[in-house]
Amino acid sequence: MLRIDGRDLEADDDKTLLEAAKDAGIIIPTLCHHPALTPIGACRLCSVEIERNGRKKVVTSCNYPVEEGLVVETSSPDIFSLRSMILELLLARSLGEARIAALAKEYGVSTPRFKLADESCILCGLCTRVCQELVGVSAMSPILRGVERAVDAPYRDFSEDCMACGACALVCPTTAINKMKNIYPLTSDEAMEVEGSLLQGDADEEIGVYSEIFGSRAHGEGQDGGAVTSILASAIEGGAIDAAIVVMPEDEYRASASMVDDLDGVMASAGTKYVRVPLVPKLLEALGSGKRRIAVVGTPCAIRSVRKLQAGGYLREAFPGAEIVLVGLFCFESFDPARLKRHMRDLFSIDLDEAQRVQISRGRFSIFIGDEEYSCRISDLEDDVREGCEYCGDFVSRLADLSIGSVGSPEGYSTVIVRSDRGRRLLSTAKFSRGEVDLGDISKLCAIKRRRAEKRFALIIDGLGR
Repeated sequence: MLRIDGRDLEADDDKTLLEAAKDAGIIIPTLCHHPALTPIGACRLCSVEIERNGRKKVVTSCNYPVEEGLVVETSSPDIFSLRSMILELLLARSLGEARIAALAKEYGVSTPRFKLADESCILCGLCTRVCQELVGVSAMSPILRGVERAVDAPYRDFSEDCMACGACALVCPTTAINKMKNIYPLTSDEAMEVEGSLLQGDADEEIGVYSEIFGSRAHGEGQDGGAVTSILASAIEGGAIDAAIVVMPEDEYRASASMVDDLDGVMASAGTKYVRVPLVPKLLEALGSGKRRIAVVGTPCAIRSVRKLQAGGYLREAFPGAEIVLVGLFCFESFDPARLKRHMRDLFSIDLDEAQRVQISRGRFSIFIGDEEYSCRISDLEDDVREGCEYCGDFVSRLADLSIGSVGSPEGYSTVIVRSDRGRRLLSTAKFSRGEVDLGDISKLCAIKRRRAEKRFALIIDGLGR
């Protein structure tokens, strides 16, 4: 039993004062709290006054536990004054932020008495916590100390971990995240703008915007019909592009981004890796070296990252005249190389490094070593999936200019989805045979992945309380 604002209340011992008050219909303002994340009391806005054994003190209610006999005041004159001062300070440094201004007005502050350095980020920590605790990626973190304290990617460089899921932008109480140039939180609204402004064709709920879908068997080498390899090789040899950003295999079943500008480089990158690889740093490196017509081949998260840089205007401003065409790969999920290697060793007594080819088809993961094929169900590899993949609801790289994968096409063919005029021009450089496509198989996997992501994001959205 405890008393909050003169009301005797029953509350579980494992709850905080903020939770107990909310259960009783008592609203305590906060900017840094989310029920699915570890409370840290960063914004101090949820401060309340507690009294125990005749002694009073001010605590942050989001991380102070319920105690028997505690007397709590959530809106006393002193607490009101404290919150007013906190909001005045926040408003002084974030004058253009609508949520800060609205809260400040509730506490009688419309114009701060002083002006601080303009800064949208209020250091609430929501972005770093949702990225670390829920998505599991840790693409950014608090850096520096004191007045220089900030939130950023490591070394303030372009992120190699951000998968453009947008969770950080969803929880950010200001516009700070969307102003950052070195992480790539593409929101659903921005994704819709990309589809509307950069892609051409009819819109399908699951597959996205497209003008044509067909099965492709290239007149050359490559996996699942070799469409990507053939397109890149033809485009580079024909001068349609200066270079391509691709994923290159490495030892120990790892891979890294690489810029290739000749046929040998394209052929060396052939084959599917099923690991997540950051492409943005390599793309920027290629642009910085003077390359201007570049094809980027990547999974949906990589495609979203590049689109975020385009949507924010960074690529246009930093590299005027650059022409980037995005070739997106079908991807249901990627694997952690170390965990997958251990699993394959335990399951089949094989070394994944010796695989000539790996393939996912019809719900099975197959490894080809010499004349032998080792196969298991994809569902058996659940513990090997990379963190964050469950927050991606895009199976077919729906923001790419061309999307390519094996699902929906017969054995030996690739499914090609044409989404833009730029993608069609790139495709026109290659020679291939056409085949039929089963849209049902593609749509089914699209729906499964979308629903999985929606379920994950529901935990975030339901806790926002805005």
